[in-house]
Amino acid sequence: MMRNKLGVFFMVAFLATALSLAVRVENVAAFNSFKVFTDGSAPDNHYIPSGWMGDYGDIKYNDKFMQNPHSGTTSIQIIYNGKAAQGARWAGIYWQNPPNNWGTRPGGYDLTGAKKLTFWARGDKGGERIEEFKVGGITGEYADSDVAGIGPVVLTTEWQEFTIDLEGKDLSSISGGFCWATNIDVNPQGATFYLDDIQYE
Repeated sequence: MMRNKLGVFFMVAFLATALSLAVRVENVAAFNSFKVFTDGSAPDNHYIPSGWMGDYGDIKYNDKFMQNPHSGTTSIQIIYNGKAAQGARWAGIYWQNPPNNWGTRPGGYDLTGAKKLTFWARGDKGGERIEEFKVGGITGEYADSDVAGIGPVVLTTEWQEFTIDLEGKDLSSISGGFCWATNIDVNPQGATFYLDDIQYE
């Protein structure tokens, strides 16, 4: 009798685990692309480029730059002049949700099921070096659930696709949807570069 009860118990536990895994696989398979940026006024853009860091006074940002976008009608133009306006000798921008959220309040998106973040980038002259492109990494009371990144990246004048691998990452709460950072040491004359078609897949 006891053996039968144990058999039933293990069978129920096995079925519950199998169902849980099936639901998880279905959720992962159901993930649709999640846009950070496609065009300057696109209604399906997510996150706000509100987290200006380091020498924020050295940055000019234009998300409606119309010359030679990768696709659509606009791309993002970023001009970093490298003058160390705040004395930090580096600068960067976080795309955040909600805007200006440095882990002090709840927010972000559940991006569970995404396998990667892809984006396109090019330099104005070629040779521009971006030290890091990143997903997540915001700390604090409401910290991001994980972090992933690539870099350094040296750009050319042609559009190139880059990928941040998100396999195995906990994406259940991501307030810092995208980020770049660079510095004076690797761009002594500053750097102008362009970004387009930033999305989770």
